[in-house]
Amino acid sequence: MEHGGNLGKLGNSLRVRIFYHDKCFDGASSAALFARFYRERIRGDVDFTFSGLLHRAGALFDEEDFDGDENAIVDFKYSSSPKITWWFDHHQSAFLSPEDAAHFEQDQSNRKFYDPDFKSCTSFIAMIAQQRFGFDPAPVADLVHWTDIIDGALYPDAKTAVEMQAPAMKLTMVIESAPDQKFVPNLIPLLAEKPLAQILEEPFVAPLLPPLLKRHEISMEILKQRTECKDGTIFFDITDHDLEGYNKFVPYYLHPESIYSVGLSKSSFRVKVSVGSNPWAPEEPVVNLAKICERYGGGGHARVGAISFNVDQHAAAIKASQEIVAELRGAVRQSHK
Repeated sequence: MEHGGNLGKLGNSLRVRIFYHDKCFDGASSAALFARFYRERIRGDVDFTFSGLLHRAGALFDEEDFDGDENAIVDFKYSSSPKITWWFDHHQSAFLSPEDAAHFEQDQSNRKFYDPDFKSCTSFIAMIAQQRFGFDPAPVADLVHWTDIIDGALYPDAKTAVEMQAPAMKLTMVIESAPDQKFVPNLIPLLAEKPLAQILEEPFVAPLLPPLLKRHEISMEILKQRTECKDGTIFFDITDHDLEGYNKFVPYYLHPESIYSVGLSKSSFRVKVSVGSNPWAPEEPVVNLAKICERYGGGGHARVGAISFNVDQHAAAIKASQEIVAELRGAVRQSHK
């Protein structure tokens, strides 16, 4: 878990800790929008701390970290802890257990909200904050627009998604490859206050872009060599490279004929199985990928999901990826009969 990013330190102000989906543009934007809404509509004298949460094998939450006067979780799974006072999410796999889902259903606080039909959690927070609390989302309209495009994969084509010309797409790349634990918490306060193009020019952001764009080029070359598409399903394994934050649209750019993709990548703390569907597929994906990922302890949306394994569970990750590839290829063959 990552900590930091204090905003507006005031003498006797309320301490609000905001937990967000880390290394994710929508996660960071959700935290930024929630903080702006809270300050404008709930309480002005507040000291925010931003803490990143990542999907990993094992426990996702540490109760001791819920140490704010108020604690909010945005764009991440539900926690039934009584210390969590606000929650917003839009993932189909929002609940770790049926008990958590029941706990949410019984909540009477009018502070916890869920809707899996929203493209981004940021746009969901903007809508709830406006309708229930009188928040004006107009100043953050550009941020909301881009989180929907990025989190909902609403690009016109794979070329646009891979070339990353828009400032929001460059920021996404920087956030997904955040160099240290303080970077995203320091960036969050700017997201709901400044134009995205301006944030790219910030002294702590600008130097990160050129090497990341170079890395993007290299990753495209590696994926060109590693991706194999058969029965409408791409498979690739890049666990021998430091590429966990690769652009997830590259496989579809390389294989426009694909419907699904399954990829294995590795970082210092997990082996990740990414399961996705081609937003520009020649035929409509019909398999619910969140449900597949949930069987292995992961989750996500109907069209995109992921599973995290411990770094020492490499063999289990490979086995899961092979089973999922076989299932998806089988589904495509079945649909062609």
